[in-house]
Amino acid sequence: MDQNTKRRIAAVKAADAINAIEGVPVSDYARTLSACWARGELTGEQMKQALLASHRRIAEQERRRHA
Repeated sequence: MDQNTKRRIAAVKAADAINAIEGVPVSDYARTLSACWARGELTGEQMKQALLASHRRIAEQERRRHA
C-alpha cells in the first residue's frame, strides 16, 4: 500500500470519527464512496459529485412524497 492510500485511509477514519462525535450519520453509500476514494478509484471531485447527485435524488423523493 502506497503512502497516498495510507493517508487517504487515515483521512476517512478521521472524518468518520468526527462525524460520530458530532452525531452525524454517514450513509452506507457515503462510506462506499469514501473507501473508493481512499483506494484511488475515485477523485475527490468524483466523490463529491456522486454524493451531491445522491442527495438531490433523496431530496426530490422527499419533495414528491410530501407534495
